[in-house]
Amino acid sequence: MNEVDRKISPAGVCPLCGKPTDQAFRPFCSKRCADVDLNRWLKGVYVVPVKEAEDEDGERPPESQGDERS
Repeated sequence: MNEVDRKISPAGVCPLCGKPTDQAFRPFCSKRCADVDLNRWLKGVYVVPVKEAEDEDGERPPESQGDERS
C-alpha cells in the first residue's frame, strides 16, 4: 500500500462502517458491507459531477434530438 492509499483509507478499517477489515472481504469488514457498496455502485449513488460543455459564446450547444437514421 502506498502513501496515498494510507491517507485515503486507514489500513484495516472498513470504509463503510469503520470496523476492522476481514482479509476475505478486504477492504470491507464483511460480505454485507461489500454488498452494500456494490449496491450503491449499481444504483448510481457514486457519481462524478460533470460540468456541461459550453461553446465559444458561453452558451450550451443544442441538445441532440436522438438517433435520426435514414
